Amino acid sequence: MKEIKVENAVGMALAHDLTQIIPGEFKGRLFKKGHVISEEDIPKLLDIGKGHIYILDIPEDYIHEDEAAQRMAEAIAGENVYAIGPSEGKITIKSQIPGLLKINEKVIHQINSLTGIALSTLVTNRPVKKNDAVSGVRQIPLILEESIIRQVESICQEHSYIVKVIPFRSLKVGMVTTGSEVYGGRIQDKFGPVVKKKIEDFGSKIVEQCFAPDQSEIIESKIKYFLDQDVDLIIVTGGMSVDPDDRTPLAIKNTGAEIIRYGIPMLPGSMMLVSYYNEIPILGLPGCVMHDPYTSFDVFLPRILAGEKIIEKDIITLGYGGFHTC
Repeated sequence: MKEIKVENAVGMALAHDLTQIIPGEFKGRLFKKGHVISEEDIPKLLDIGKGHIYILDIPEDYIHEDEAAQRMAEAIAGENVYAIGPSEGKITIKSQIPGLLKINEKVIHQINSLTGIALSTLVTNRPVKKNDAVSGVRQIPLILEESIIRQVESICQEHSYIVKVIPFRSLKVGMVTTGSEVYGGRIQDKFGPVVKKKIEDFGSKIVEQCFAPDQSEIIESKIKYFLDQDVDLIIVTGGMSVDPDDRTPLAIKNTGAEIIRYGIPMLPGSMMLVSYYNEIPILGLPGCVMHDPYTSFDVFLPRILAGEKIIEKDIITLGYGGFHTC
């Protein structure tokens, strides 16, 4: 690159974006790549500490940051995402839909091991909304060997996805609320409104809520009632602790459901039960769902709504990073 004093740069085009930072007020692009400098621009350039600009002469087999970002974004972006930019050498990848974000973590690490590459994402299995930013990518230097960008493209071609979003399905949900105190009308049900909102926020619907006392046979019959109704998901609330009169786990087991795990290595939400009757998930929810904003239920619900089946490995690995109690 050839260095030119700004006073002598009138009529010349910038080779890259220039950023202005005003602490506490503004950070962003002052001049875009390709901007032709005028006399009026000189004070602004001096204000951001640019006494010189650079005329870019890209050597053969090198690539400019904007083209590199575009090529990497095209290689990385999978289903239901789109790219915007480049801006200041970076392209941002956003979700086209509300859904479950899937990130191929190993590939992200593999790409970031290459010299001069910065690929950043949200964590996998996170629910995202339409137009949420999920990833950003750029090369670090202004120009870089094109062979490195080709390596990124080659790595991406070897995998089915790097960054994608799976749409949520609209499910019919049956809900069994247990507890003799609620069944007998002594206290008001607090589970129903909380669970209903969580379900509806993802575009699904609770088709019916049944109540049962703390008797395993009755709870079992209510679960079987929903199995006969061909619902897509059954949620059983209450009765999940180790107290002798809490009968929900036994009732779920007695339906013939396969218990994937009773007990989740996450706090709050450790007393959750995950099971399946054929392909229908049956979840036993612990009491913390009523009052804690984020529990194991909030981890697994989006994945189930996206069509994923929860396996024991998903539950075991939740312990790392699963401590959310203040």
